[in-house]
Amino acid sequence: MKPITVEVSVGGKLIRLETGRMAKQADGSTTVWADGTVVLATAVASKVVKPGIDFLPLTVDYQERAYAAGKIPGGFFKREGKPSEREVLNSRLIDRPLRPLFPDGFFYETQLIASVISIDRGGISDVMAILAASTALYLSDIPFTTPIAAVKIGLVDGKFIINPNLEEQEMSQLDLVVAGTRDAIMMVEGEGDEVSEEDFIEAIDLAHKSLIPLIDAQERLRADVGKEKRPMPPNPVPSELLARVNQRIHRDLQEALMIPMKQERQEKVTSIFQAVLEETSSQSGGTITPEATRELYNVFHEIERRIMREMILEKKVRADGRGPSDIRQVTVEVGFLPRTHGSSLFTRGETQSLSVATLGTSDDEQRIDALEGETTKRFMLHYNFPPFSVGEAKPLRGPGRREIGHGNLAERALRPVLPPRESFPYAIRLVSDILESNGSSSMATVCGGTMAMMDAGIPIKAPVAGIAMGLIKEGDKVAILSDILGVEDHLGDMDFKVTGTEKGITAVQMDIKIGGITTQLMRDALEQARQGRMFIMGKMMDALPSVRHTMSPFAPRILTLKIKQDKIREVIGPGGKVIRGITEKTGVKIEIDDSGLIQIASTDETAAQAAIAMINQIIEEVEVGKIYLGKVKTVADYGAFVELFPGTTGLCHISQLADRRVEKVSDVVSEGDMILVKALEVDRQGKIRLSRKEAIAEVGAEREVRVGSGR
Repeated sequence: MKPITVEVSVGGKLIRLETGRMAKQADGSTTVWADGTVVLATAVASKVVKPGIDFLPLTVDYQERAYAAGKIPGGFFKREGKPSEREVLNSRLIDRPLRPLFPDGFFYETQLIASVISIDRGGISDVMAILAASTALYLSDIPFTTPIAAVKIGLVDGKFIINPNLEEQEMSQLDLVVAGTRDAIMMVEGEGDEVSEEDFIEAIDLAHKSLIPLIDAQERLRADVGKEKRPMPPNPVPSELLARVNQRIHRDLQEALMIPMKQERQEKVTSIFQAVLEETSSQSGGTITPEATRELYNVFHEIERRIMREMILEKKVRADGRGPSDIRQVTVEVGFLPRTHGSSLFTRGETQSLSVATLGTSDDEQRIDALEGETTKRFMLHYNFPPFSVGEAKPLRGPGRREIGHGNLAERALRPVLPPRESFPYAIRLVSDILESNGSSSMATVCGGTMAMMDAGIPIKAPVAGIAMGLIKEGDKVAILSDILGVEDHLGDMDFKVTGTEKGITAVQMDIKIGGITTQLMRDALEQARQGRMFIMGKMMDALPSVRHTMSPFAPRILTLKIKQDKIREVIGPGGKVIRGITEKTGVKIEIDDSGLIQIASTDETAAQAAIAMINQIIEEVEVGKIYLGKVKTVADYGAFVELFPGTTGLCHISQLADRRVEKVSDVVSEGDMILVKALEVDRQGKIRLSRKEAIAEVGAEREVRVGSGR
């Protein structure tokens, strides 16, 4: 088959969609070209449903091949291993806008793989992977009928940039990925340096307009080579069964959904389902097939969804009794863990985060080997979600996609307010252990993380608070919800997380579970989020109004010293002997870079100051006109060589030893004597000329005797 291509220009960059050349045995495959970046995406769905499946078993994998950047993988095996954090995050980025667009009842195992097989410094492999995955699905026989596209938006010098390259991203005040259909926005993900709500809306609006040509390109390609879509299975929620069960449980289920406490509410809802299941089983002769059980569960879940949404839209009452814009009770404790550098316990309703800040040196920074090159990361936020936080007993595993995604969102939210490395040369690690969860634990992480950093004495630019917004939409009826519960996330239409300072937004993450939302709805949600954010921030400031002026006594003190580059060798010494000696004597940790910047870290500030004094002594340079107390190292016929400080020796000529004629140098000084000398000159070769005669004339011989004898 001859490759079929469609080209389109977006943001001044030519993008080519191609199919028919590679991976032709997949149900759908597409290659997207953008300058030197090439992404291949494939879509495959099983032809039969596995027994017991009543959900969409969709897996999405984004993978970066080392050869794409002309690299050989490191490590012993020299091949790609488990997915990197970036690959996990981009897998989620592809999954989230696509999943809601699959039809209800499509329970066939489906796999999307997006492979980066060539990469340049364009910086848009993530949004190209979304485009490639959507096109592969759209061209296949899988019943995915609404294509999406995505673009990245930057903000440099007050101007928006569509699909900025890596250099532009480094300078940008905004890093935003927006995915959508032709008619609506499906996903927003990004961070900003305290960007205003209006600028965010403008960026999202520009992004949506910019991705329309990419959807047009997919439709043109499908018109040429698209496969006929598979027929859909019957509706998984039979209307007759729905009406009968609804009549039986509606009142009981409505009362159960009004129970404020999560565990109690879940137990009551589960007991109602069990009662219906037992009644249905007895009516069937005491047995019920697995297929009938799944059908009944789908019906029950749909009734639960309708009741909750009706309560909110018609009565403006939520599951825990709050109104749409009400925030749950917030409590904040700081500094209660005695040996940590900074700690906070943030509780909002039934969601609780224990956040702990730890300070380290540059040796503690994370080193990242990405396709575009090696980098270091001084700020790390790790989010943990143990099973007991939701009352479950499960084996503990390493961080999964959810933990990595939530941690990354909180990290991006807090990164814009960190102090610059020049004024605060510490590596910072934040850990958020979720102890209870009932909605928006990632936003609790942002709030708790802010308080832990303030408690640790980290001079952040401004405190950051976060809130999760929800949406219930039925036709023209709309309710925007602040600080959503887990059940409102599960049964609602939107999960919109917003973080920011009093000045502006630092991060957003929006996932839509319906066909998308309008710009005006997003504007309303952002304003309600701002009000909720300010309420939560007020509670945070009540607990700790400002950053602590002192750090924990257990935190390392990092003192910096800048020396001339030609002095680096002297400080290090042959084979590292000098710097190793300072470390052994003081117990400090010393790091020195090629520019001459020295960082001295120690939990004992006195020891750090002692190390600085030793280094200053090594790098000290002779100042002409200054008087020094030096030690006579060598006596010659023509004068004495005097050590002013370690490694620096000058000559006091015989004519400069005294204010009289000196016949022999040994008549005045001997080796080991401590004498006062004045620096007269340092010539171009670095030779130092000294005078004892002029030093005594200025301070007197008696002064020399007193100082030299130590009295």
